[in-house]
Amino acid sequence: MSDLQIPTRELAVIQDELRVALNLPGDVVEFGCYAGDTSVELAKVMQDSIDKWLWLYDSFEGLPEKTAEDNSSLGWRFKAGELKISPISVSAKFKKLKLPEPVIKKAWFDALDPDADLPDQICFALLDGDFYKSIQTSLNLVTSKLAPGATIVVHDYRNPALPGSAKAVNEFMNAHPEYQMRLAGTLAILRRPEE
Repeated sequence: MSDLQIPTRELAVIQDELRVALNLPGDVVEFGCYAGDTSVELAKVMQDSIDKWLWLYDSFEGLPEKTAEDNSSLGWRFKAGELKISPISVSAKFKKLKLPEPVIKKAWFDALDPDADLPDQICFALLDGDFYKSIQTSLNLVTSKLAPGATIVVHDYRNPALPGSAKAVNEFMNAHPEYQMRLAGTLAILRRPEE
């Protein structure tokens, strides 16, 4: 577990939220999978869900450029191109653990087409894009695909080194007051109404 970018206690929250969401129609998506360590933990929870797919999205080119919303004196180490990894290494982790291989999409989030590149319906979305534009874009991509009652978990909401994440979530919540939000550690957990 030492390679995880998400602390163990927050991973447990994510897994619990995922277990609940798996009762809803739709697939599971992760935006910003990096090395796939958290992705593997999602797949372990999903092992008995034979009708669901795990979709992973990452540029695999490292972090994008920051915008003004991301500036923080604590975020000096988050530079463009940092955290670059190969999608093949992510796929290899699933094979090694004999987990169902996910759908892996290599692209910048703003280049994705929601109709062509996302599942028809989403029950759970984990957004770990670090920066304002990445979180804003991934929120916009998943919103129209969410099943009633679906959950979005955004990492780094309360991370002072990555203030853009909170800004994007706050703007989303202002535009979607019907969503419920609660916090757990650095996670923001957003739930679409069941209608």
